[in-house]
Amino acid sequence: MVTIRVATVEDLMWVQNCNLMNLPENYQMKYYIYHAMSWPQLSYVAEDHKGRIVGYVLAKMEDDTGEVPHGHITSLAVMRTWRRLGIAEKLMTQSQRMMVEVFNAQYVSLHVRKSNRAALALYRDTLKFDVHDIEKKYYADGEDAYAMRRSLRNLNGE
Repeated sequence: MVTIRVATVEDLMWVQNCNLMNLPENYQMKYYIYHAMSWPQLSYVAEDHKGRIVGYVLAKMEDDTGEVPHGHITSLAVMRTWRRLGIAEKLMTQSQRMMVEVFNAQYVSLHVRKSNRAALALYRDTLKFDVHDIEKKYYADGEDAYAMRRSLRNLNGE
């Protein structure tokens, strides 16, 4: 049994731990705090029956002036033993719902490594993201990223 709930500042150490154990892109604690303080409605954790953080989504709103309001998924991770249970989909859905409800977001974007076939399948096939662009050498190790987007119009009633 997993509960999806909004991330709190108290969760951030465990969120960072989940990130370090599962992803090659890691962040300093101040980056997690920045997200939690700036967009407290958008980041969520998955908590097991013992209160352990087994997954998270770190999200924000983009500040591009002149563009329609849109969100961005900074990071998503689920502990290996908890994968393929729909947790990532639930985390993403909740974050996107709040992007619309709180900020009237029109779409959400994210980046994914071209080599990450599992994540690409989740985003493209399950969550209905489309590849918007390819960003060359996006990652620190020089790997390209797919810049993906998903319209949120179906969530905001348009």
